[in-house]
Order: sequence, then C-alpha cells, then structure tokens
Amino acid sequence: MASKVNVKWAELLNEAVSKPGLLHQSYQRFHNYSLGNALLIVWQCMERGIEPGPVATYKRWQELGRQVKGGEKAMAMWMPIVVKDKEVDKDGNEVEHSKMVFVTPSRWFVISQTEGDFQPVPETVGDWSMARMLSALEIQTETFDEVDGNCMGYAKRNRTIAVSPLAFSPIKTAVHEAAHVIMHFGKDEAVDVIVDGKDLTYSEREVEAESVALLVCDALGLDGQEYSRGYIQRWMGQTSDGIPEKSARRIFSAADKILKAGREAKAEVVETEAEVVVEMATA
Repeated sequence: MASKVNVKWAELLNEAVSKPGLLHQSYQRFHNYSLGNALLIVWQCMERGIEPGPVATYKRWQELGRQVKGGEKAMAMWMPIVVKDKEVDKDGNEVEHSKMVFVTPSRWFVISQTEGDFQPVPETVGDWSMARMLSALEIQTETFDEVDGNCMGYAKRNRTIAVSPLAFSPIKTAVHEAAHVIMHFGKDEAVDVIVDGKDLTYSEREVEAESVALLVCDALGLDGQEYSRGYIQRWMGQTSDGIPEKSARRIFSAADKILKAGREAKAEVVETEAEVVVEMATA
C-alpha cells in the first residue's frame, strides 16, 4: 500500500515538471507597488490604527467585488508625473523641456477599509482539519498584513504563517506555508522538523513547498493541480532537469507529516515515506 501511494505521488511530481500548468490570475490581479510606496502605506495604516493589507484603488476594489466602507479616507502614494515647460534659448528659439516630479495623490485603500463577502475558509476536508494540523505542528497564525495583493501568504521563522483573505485556495496556501516552516527554517528541538533546507535557493524552496501543497491537496481530493504545476514550473524555470531525488524525499516526508498532523488520532494513516527511490526528470 505504501508503495502504491509513493508511486502515485512520484507520478504527480513528474507531472508537475512535465505536464502544462497554469498560473492563477490571483497572482497578477493587483498592481505591484514599489517598496517605498508599500512602506508609505504601512506608515499611514499605523498612523490611523488600520490593519495593513493588500492595497488598491476604489475602482479596482469594486472590480474585485469589494466596496470601500463609508467614511474611509483614501491613502496617498508617491506617483511620478512629467511636467513640461518652455523657455527661449540664446538664439531666441522657444525650447520645450520635460522633467519628472513626484506627487502624492490620495487614491488608495487597504483591504481593511473595504467590505464584501469572501468565500469562507474551509477548516476541514473529510477527516483532515487545517486547525488540527497547525496545532499538532505547533504553527501559529497571524493576520495577513502584506501590502502586495498578489501575495497569497507567507511564513516566518518563529513558526508563524498568514494566509491572504484574497487567496483563491486557502488550504493550499496554508499547506504551502506550513511546508516552509517544517522544511526550511532549521531544526527545532521541540518539534520534529524535516531535513534543514536553509541552504536551498529561494526558487528551490518555493518548488518544494508548492510540491508539498500539490500532494496534500490531491490526497484530500481538492482541485487546482494545474495551478500548482504552473507555480512549480514558474520557479523551476526552463533549464531545470527536474526535481532531484533528495528534494523529492523531503517533499514526500513533509506531505506525509502534514496529512498525519491534520487527521484525528484514531484515523488510519498510511506510511508514505521513503521505501521507493524516485528519479525525477522532465518529459
């Protein structure tokens, strides 16, 4: 039974690097603002006692099905504009000059200044519970405060994760971030942690975390495999030979750990770790 599960997971990982995938539109539906403007928004939120979060114009929030709350005041950002003027040169000719200046119009609102219905975050899938998983792995959650609306979630080294209220698949995002915690943030004596992945590149860590999310979501019967494949392929680039065996073993182990942690103690758990050697290669 364990071998069958491993073979299936190996096939899924092979598909992740060989079968066409898609990037979900959620990763590209917000404008990417500069670091300076992101800090400016956070500072204004702190000044007003507002929870930071994804930011967009009034019109854009309406397009996303959100309405700005009554009485909320827009926030400012630095915006470049080109100013033209004319002068007469020494020969008496009129010359036009252009220069760039920065202005700070107030046009933007953070998500906490808006209201509207979100799809409820599912807490359970069958006998698996996201809350149980986080508790068993000693992972905390916090309110998502990233200004970039294209970011679906994040993980911190203090074993804390956050999922954007705009995430198109909250469970997949939570699993992705939990995978970062248990795979890439070093050894913790209090909690069993997968082999330290601190020396991996950012791209390699993203591939591993999303591969875990792919396997877990498939095991739970959740849709969206094509989006996980697209995300994995985006971070692998065009020159990769596939997912190395060592990385595949870490992915299997982390996926197994997350599935077990989310299930009730009485539930029968199939051991999925590592009796099989996985050779990952693109088609």
